[in-house]
Amino acid sequence: MSVIQSKVVEILSGKNLGEVVNDFSIQIGSANGSGSQTSNMVLVRALFRMGIPVSGKNLFPSNIQGLPTWYTIRCSRAGYVARQPSSPVVVLMNPDTAVKDLAGLESGGVCFYPDDLKLDLSRQDVTYYPMPVKMLTSVPEVPRHLRTYIGNMVYVGVLAQVLQIEMSALEAALDWQFGGRTKLVNANLPTIKAAFDWAAANIAKRDPYRVERMNATAGYMLVDGNTAGGLGSVYGGMTVTAWYPITPSTSLADAMSEYASSLRRDPDGKANYAIVQAEDELAAIGMVLGAGWAGARAMTTTSGPGISLMQEFLGFGYYAEIPAVIWDIQRVGPSTGMPTRVSQGDLFACYYASHGDTKHICLLPGTVNECFEFGWRSLDIAEQYQTPVFVLSDLDLGMNQWMTKPFEYPAEPINRGKVLTAAQVEQNGFRRYADIDGDGIAYRTLPGTNHPRASYFTRGSGHDSDARYTEDPDKYRDNLERLRRKIELAREHLPAPVVELTAGAKVAIIGFGSTDPAIIEARDLLTAGGLKTSYLRIRALPCAASVLEFVRSHARVYVVEINADGQLRQVLQLEMPELAARLRSVCMLDGMPFTAAWIMGQINSQEQK
Repeated sequence: MSVIQSKVVEILSGKNLGEVVNDFSIQIGSANGSGSQTSNMVLVRALFRMGIPVSGKNLFPSNIQGLPTWYTIRCSRAGYVARQPSSPVVVLMNPDTAVKDLAGLESGGVCFYPDDLKLDLSRQDVTYYPMPVKMLTSVPEVPRHLRTYIGNMVYVGVLAQVLQIEMSALEAALDWQFGGRTKLVNANLPTIKAAFDWAAANIAKRDPYRVERMNATAGYMLVDGNTAGGLGSVYGGMTVTAWYPITPSTSLADAMSEYASSLRRDPDGKANYAIVQAEDELAAIGMVLGAGWAGARAMTTTSGPGISLMQEFLGFGYYAEIPAVIWDIQRVGPSTGMPTRVSQGDLFACYYASHGDTKHICLLPGTVNECFEFGWRSLDIAEQYQTPVFVLSDLDLGMNQWMTKPFEYPAEPINRGKVLTAAQVEQNGFRRYADIDGDGIAYRTLPGTNHPRASYFTRGSGHDSDARYTEDPDKYRDNLERLRRKIELAREHLPAPVVELTAGAKVAIIGFGSTDPAIIEARDLLTAGGLKTSYLRIRALPCAASVLEFVRSHARVYVVEINADGQLRQVLQLEMPELAARLRSVCMLDGMPFTAAWIMGQINSQEQK
């Protein structure tokens, strides 16, 4: 191992000497439904308000209350936001997992725990800080029925004092978390201050970890991808949403409902949109297709099991050419799988949705800013190409907090595609499925267009250019080829890939979605170890011709994705069979977001073969 590689391993393992400032992770173990999420978000936002690049990841169970949950907060002065392999600072609030969490703590780590928790404290390589949770909450000011919840604020105060998180930042974060509701702030802040003061009087700091104010978050905000996507959809003119609750997509529909209620009102204050909770996902996509056919900008949000239920309707939308947007916030499958774990395993299910020869436009956001952008842009694309459009996010991007610049208001006017008016029908006539312009995109009319020739039959069975039923082989083939041409020509008009070329690099990485932060960090680690790489992040399928040129210009291309089969790699191999041998898989599915160290290790291992 080279000196540089040894240093990389040392940094990753947390065994670097001296003070560790703004460059470590905190893992908090608690029970689901115990109120810890509020405390965790206060810590994240306090660090963010101190100008420190920060990210938070919630690993929670598939139940409402009681099972273990872990929350990881990463501070990184370099701005890295991917998950780290381990956390040198742990908070043990859950007796059911405390022993295991302590056993997994790296050498030199720090352990905060309630002082009434029975632990084996024999490890000499760990610094222990007991916290008097019950003592600080067993006061008249804390209502008895709230002591379990407010008890989480004890670790907020103790951590803040030991790690040097500013009290003013905590107060501002608490106020933001409770939306300025003074009663809730006043119920929690005294416990934070009491814990802070207790720690100052009783804890002698014996660890190297601390934070200090930076200026790296100015002009940024913290937001999750589902909120961003919901807001973007509202800005894109969403008028109908039909959906069925499913983890991890529900919060996207919730965000749409919240923002639409204030932003989508006519001058008289009446809602000019409809958000409908359907009886299941099958009903939801049926409503969306009906609304899209009628001229509404219609969409749904779901996850893998919902995509499975929607397959036949999705084929109908493709063949009948009905605009619709489907957000898929991916989770681990198959079947119920692990609803609260991350995956990128729905690429095949969406790109080739339904039986027969179909291929769908898929947008692949990799940042929360792109979730916002693709929220409005997907509605444009669906109407321009008269087809279902998928937006594939995932649990990590969708439900966790990410730093981002403020969203940009759409500069482009809404594009409804080829919609004929009555006057245009009168002048030029109307053939619903005729390829008038040679781009595969036919003209359509909307119900209610006041012209006798504006109506047409919408069918999922064989039809000709005039929308009449047919089983004629030539006409059927011509129609399918037109549909294929339409999707193929979309390649160069969809969001272009993000490309970072490195001079002299023979090795490249391709990724999509939420793997982006881990890939960015892994590239820096690989460079430190002497391996230069280029990077391309795909943002849409079918992919642009520039992806082929990128692969052609590198000897080996590693496709990084969170699934077991290397689905993106297989799609790319079908798209460019002559270059298939250059594409190599870096894939795994254990439900966890990738770490930079794992990606680096996988690529180095394959490079050494």
